[in-house]
Amino acid sequence: MHFSILTIFPDFFVSPLQEGIVRKAVQEDKVKIAVHNIRDFAVDRHRVTDDRPFGGGEGMVMKPEPLAACLQAVSRTEQPDRVVLLSPKGVRFTQQQAERLTAYRHLLLVCGRYEGVDERFREKYVDEELSLGDYILTGGELAALVVLDAVCRLLPGVLGCEESATKDSFSRGLLKHGQYTRPRLFEGVSVPEVLLSGDHAAIERFRFLESVKLTMERRPELLMGMSFSPDEEKLLQREGLRSRIDAITRGNREKSHTA
Repeated sequence: MHFSILTIFPDFFVSPLQEGIVRKAVQEDKVKIAVHNIRDFAVDRHRVTDDRPFGGGEGMVMKPEPLAACLQAVSRTEQPDRVVLLSPKGVRFTQQQAERLTAYRHLLLVCGRYEGVDERFREKYVDEELSLGDYILTGGELAALVVLDAVCRLLPGVLGCEESATKDSFSRGLLKHGQYTRPRLFEGVSVPEVLLSGDHAAIERFRFLESVKLTMERRPELLMGMSFSPDEEKLLQREGLRSRIDAITRGNREKSHTA
């Protein structure tokens, strides 16, 4: 898979792309990443890429000409098939969004800055906008790295264990259960005995219940509309969790209707 990143701060990406899973994926030729400096396509001698907004108002807006020229130059040589603008006005980026983006051969990520990009550039060149959440960053560079990392680790052969990505938190909607490793006893606290039993079915049941409990405690809204297998339903009933889940989902529905 190929990623092209358009930014006014290309050096921002130097260190992160030289570490961890992404670096290994690039070295093994599973992923290609190219970072392009939007300033190289500014037409004035000061390489200006922003200006004041028409109509007045706070801040600055990224000019359309350098953005368009940079994107066009990249498109001639790298041929992206999806242009994504990182913007607080975009759809919230989730694990499901990351999985969806793996279907594309080449993603082009545009890092917004200041008060955003000129609307004419967005309308003509951008296929979709993504946001990390309901807060504001100084620019889209961090968001681009998050999207790149989340998508990259889902690609075949990138992770050492292929099941890691499919069993992450949010992959099926539940938060992932707690994990334990050596030593067996840490500061007087032992690893749960079931994890040492060698009974894989019992371990799976334990981990499923822990995931449900953790989700109920920290992200109860994720349980809305969630479906469970017949065996999971029996387990939830036996542990007294089904009634608690029903109460949580009823409460969430009432809140949404009130809102």
